[in-house]
Amino acid sequence: MVVAITPWVAPLVARFGVKRVILAGLSSHVVAYALFLPIGLNSSYAPAMLATFLLVGLGFGLAYGPLNIAGTNGVSPQEQGLAGGLVTTSFQFGGALVLAVVTAVNNAATGPDGSPQALLDGFHAAATVSLAAVVLGTAVTALRRRPAHRAGHLQGEGG
Repeated sequence: MVVAITPWVAPLVARFGVKRVILAGLSSHVVAYALFLPIGLNSSYAPAMLATFLLVGLGFGLAYGPLNIAGTNGVSPQEQGLAGGLVTTSFQFGGALVLAVVTAVNNAATGPDGSPQALLDGFHAAATVSLAAVVLGTAVTALRRRPAHRAGHLQGEGG
């Protein structure tokens, strides 16, 4: 999905603005994780997981580039490397932090008997944390206002 969507991201940003494309990507993640929550022991791949995987790929493809644009937009040319490094570091640190929390929740919620249902209970709790994280990120992005000194740098940015 990322490979398929990447060529279309720049035209989408030009038409709709960075924030809207980021929100579309994050919203795709919200839907994907929400679809994954009801998975059961007897769920089959196509209806239970395929849509989630496709939507996560779509969301990543839509959000990653525009998040980099947002993180480096308005930065002076001599500081672009620093800004890019900080954006990349924040992606890595944020991913590691959420992974640690999700893993801890998964381990805490997994039943002691090691049964398939006990493992699934842990996965459900972990998926709920992932869903909460992306809902929070989407809400923060939707509610965030650009600083006045950066306004108008990208066409159609809105908000």
